[in-house]
Amino acid sequence: MQGEDPFDQGAGSILRQPKAVWATAGASVVAFMGIGLVDPILPSIAKGLAATPSQVSLLFTSYFLITAVAMLVTGFVSSRIGGRRTLLAGLALVVVFAALSGTSSSVAELVGFRAGWGLGNALFVSTALAVIVGAAAGGSAAAILLYESALGLGMACGPLLGALLGDASWRYPFFGTAALMAIGFICITAFLKEQPKPARKTSLLDPVKALGHGGLASVATSAFFYNYAFFTILAFTPFVLNMTPYKSGAVFFAWGLLLAVFSVLVAPRLQKRFGSLKVLGASLVLLAADLVILGYGNHTTAIVCTIVSGAFIGMNNTVYTELALGVSDAPRPVASAGYNFVRWFAAAAAPYLAPKIEEWSNIHIPFVVAAIAAVFGAVVVWIRRAALTHEAEELEPKHATEDGVTVFAN
Repeated sequence: MQGEDPFDQGAGSILRQPKAVWATAGASVVAFMGIGLVDPILPSIAKGLAATPSQVSLLFTSYFLITAVAMLVTGFVSSRIGGRRTLLAGLALVVVFAALSGTSSSVAELVGFRAGWGLGNALFVSTALAVIVGAAAGGSAAAILLYESALGLGMACGPLLGALLGDASWRYPFFGTAALMAIGFICITAFLKEQPKPARKTSLLDPVKALGHGGLASVATSAFFYNYAFFTILAFTPFVLNMTPYKSGAVFFAWGLLLAVFSVLVAPRLQKRFGSLKVLGASLVLLAADLVILGYGNHTTAIVCTIVSGAFIGMNNTVYTELALGVSDAPRPVASAGYNFVRWFAAAAAPYLAPKIEEWSNIHIPFVVAAIAAVFGAVVVWIRRAALTHEAEELEPKHATEDGVTVFAN
């Protein structure tokens, strides 16, 4: 992104893209909304289905467990049937399982439907960036920024939509998501042409083999610890705040806005000045401190710390994915799949373990554990800094790569 303004009104501007790009980006917003959609309605779901916090948190666990495993499958599928068909298959699965989620009569049913939703979302988000870059006008910088903006907007609007629809019934956000994804399916069917298939088909084991590279394995390991901290905030904090859907949605909307701003605008500038590893290490330590304060502060402090954590999460998301895509010589889709295969297991574990840890101890300890995990992530970055240095560029704050703004969950 150095030397070019993606908001410039020229041919490569983020604002001047084909309809196919806007259709895919719009569907991406809704896809990422699904991650935080249930945040403000978790207490309502627990009450409506007579479930405990740990049982309801399985909505995240099943979703991300399937997402993690599906990372080994998405490249295999898209390299054989093409990006457009993979996107449509993912969207179709989300429409079906989001609608079924709204009909659930028990936690077990809802957890199972969220697992199917996770499979559809994995197929979609793992393919969307490649499709956007392939269909975009101009260079890749504007396309990547558009995708990153879709991510931030989706993460911010998910809790807001969940709050607005969930205030009437916890079932409505699921039906609303199904309807929006159905519109995305229609738009992609109408505007997106099939993209060229890769010259080489991806095997199921390629992402695992890519983790044999020390640098990529180090990024994935550090991100595993970071994701545990991240999803402790996302999945456990709503129970701690214990607010109405509207208020909880407002908190996580502000959190999502900070995530978007720091991911798209702040992180690339800090990387350019200080270098990616220094930015990542400092952000992880600050996130750990924020978690401790969140865990031991009063209610107002907890709200503020929840919102502020979005800034650190936004920076971490950008830097981690840039490192994952650039630290090894594996093809980007393969490297990304291997990296996400590892880190999404932590996203599956944290929502289940955090309320369990509270049951075994007290409400403060889950945040302490999450803070320790964030510190572990920073320690891995420090110890393995040589392996994480790509062509010796990251040890000195020279410049960010052209992917200075990168994707979160692909």
